Parts: sequence; structure tokens; C-alpha cells
Amino acid sequence: MQRPRQRTVPQIGPYAVLTRLDPTGPGTMPVPERRHIARTADGERTVLLSTPLAGTDPERFLVEARAAQTPPGPWIPAVTDCSPPGVPAWCARAYVPAVPLPTALAVNGGPLPDGALRALGTSLAEALVSAHVAGVTHAGLSPAAVLLASDGPRVTCFGAARAAAPDGESRSGIPGLEPGSLPPEQATGGRPRPPGDIYGLGAVLAYAATGHTVPDREELPALLRSLVPACLSRDPAARPRAVDVLHALSPSVTAGAPAPTAVDAGAGAFPLPGRVVAAIARQSTELLAVDLPMPTGS
Repeated sequence: MQRPRQRTVPQIGPYAVLTRLDPTGPGTMPVPERRHIARTADGERTVLLSTPLAGTDPERFLVEARAAQTPPGPWIPAVTDCSPPGVPAWCARAYVPAVPLPTALAVNGGPLPDGALRALGTSLAEALVSAHVAGVTHAGLSPAAVLLASDGPRVTCFGAARAAAPDGESRSGIPGLEPGSLPPEQATGGRPRPPGDIYGLGAVLAYAATGHTVPDREELPALLRSLVPACLSRDPAARPRAVDVLHALSPSVTAGAPAPTAVDAGAGAFPLPGRVVAAIARQSTELLAVDLPMPTGS
């Protein structure tokens, strides 16, 4: 009896693409880069594989990817591998079972509860504190850039705005960036700076709490009712710093004390809703069951 022939899959660099991480189609959240889960031909290593969208600068994409080989802080996964010169651009990070924040809200049937919001905000602010101290801005923080794993978030898509348009050009149409996440000063051509990351953080927390990035104040839970509008101020100078967000989400920490961490805020065991935990576990189980098919050139 003839054995059935294995299906073929796209090959990007040394990786066979197993599945796309982000859903596509009408009504889905835009993502600043294409993200896939992929595996080496020998089956030994699974990665989160990213490639640039059409309309972004592939050379700048690689500049940002190489800079992320030394991540500037916690919750920011390191790039482990990049494409060599002369081939289509890609970069890889170690795979951790995780779902994009928009997927988490979809499987949960609505916004995250207060405990998860506090842990998410603390973790993201902690990442930005470290990045800003290191002189790095994210330049594209949005709901789709945040992945939720069982132990906490992962911040991806660093440098989305820098890869999308040269400094000084309008960024109102950055490919893949949710418009409500784009700081007003960057939309008019300003360079990405730390206050712009705080605007993106406010948009992420607004989305996690309400399902959209520009809510009315009354829609927000009490935990975020003052913090999110401050982060979304049109005046960059009026926005809090990342360390201020940390202290706001950890009110038991006295003024002048060292910045609290996500673990201090209770995110050591990240308090995700059960449906989101189940979706993460299902993703992991399904990938473990995949037989690596024959690769083909892409």
C-alpha cells in the first residue's frame, strides 16, 4: 500500500512554518509584522518567526531585530537569529506558548479582569522602565504587539514605527499599527520617544479593559480610570513616566521607593482567565502533535 505523501509547507530560512500566530480577515487587529510559529527541519527548535509587512523597510526591520538580540529589559524576548544579507528579511525568537492580546480577549469573551489588568500593566511598565533607562524606545506598542503567556506578557514588534517610515515623515498610516495606539506627535512625523511608548501603553491597557483603544473614561474600571487618560494625553509632557505607572499600579509602595516589579504586583503566577489559559495550553498541545512536513522554498 502506498504511503500518503506529506503535505508541504513554506520554508523561511532554516525554518518550516507550522502556523500563523495572528488571525487574519475582516475585523481583526492589525499587527506591525507577520508572525508565525516555525520549527527547524530537524524538529529540535521551535521559534516565533517574524517577517516585515509590505510597506516597511526590510533593512530597518533587520536593524531593529539585531538590536533586540540583547533585550533591554524583562518581558522582552531576545531575537536569537536573523536572516543573512541578500535574502528576504526575517528574525526568530525562542517560542513560548502565548496568544496575542486581541486573541485573549476573543477567547475570553470580553475584557480582562482587574487582577490580570494590574499584572499586565505592571509587567509592561516594568519592561518600558528598563528599555527607557537603556535609551531604547519601543516605537509601536499596541495591543497586537503584546503576547500573553502563562507566566506573563511578551512585548514584541519593537521598532515598528522606525521600520515603517523615515524620521520626519508622517506615520498616520504605519502598516499594521492600530491607529488608536499611535501617539499624536508620531502621527505628524515626530521621532519616537519614551512618552510615545506611554501613550501606547495606555492604549494597550484601555484595550485590555474595554475591547478598544480609545474608551470613554466611564468605561474604564476604577483601577485604570485616572491612569489610562493620563497615558493617552495628547501632550507628551503631561503623560506619566513608566516608573509612575508602576507605582500607580502598586499603591502600597511608598513614594521614593525603588520601582516595584511585576512579581511585587502579584504577577508571579500571572492571573489570566481560565479560557485564556486553556487557549495557551491548546496551542502548545497542538504544536507538539505536529509532524514536521516536507519543507519547500518560499
